[in-house]
Amino acid sequence: MLRLRIKVIGWTHRVLTLTDTPRPDCPDCQGDGGTAHDYGDHNGEYAGTEWEPCPCWTQWAVILLPLPRWPRRTPPGYSDEPPF
Repeated sequence: MLRLRIKVIGWTHRVLTLTDTPRPDCPDCQGDGGTAHDYGDHNGEYAGTEWEPCPCWTQWAVILLPLPRWPRRTPPGYSDEPPF
């Protein structure tokens, strides 16, 4: 069963997407959507983490609407004048 939600994703442009969410009552992943497995190198030191997705969640996203680019506002410059 799909648990849909609307999410904003910032790829090259910000877009509004429809995505699936993990089941919050899943006994395998406890609602995280997967399990993280840490692994080590040949010396036994930490080398990274692999993510194993849970079958309760499909990792897909459908783009619904590209969001417009708003011009960035620069903060006003410093002034010694009192604000009143």
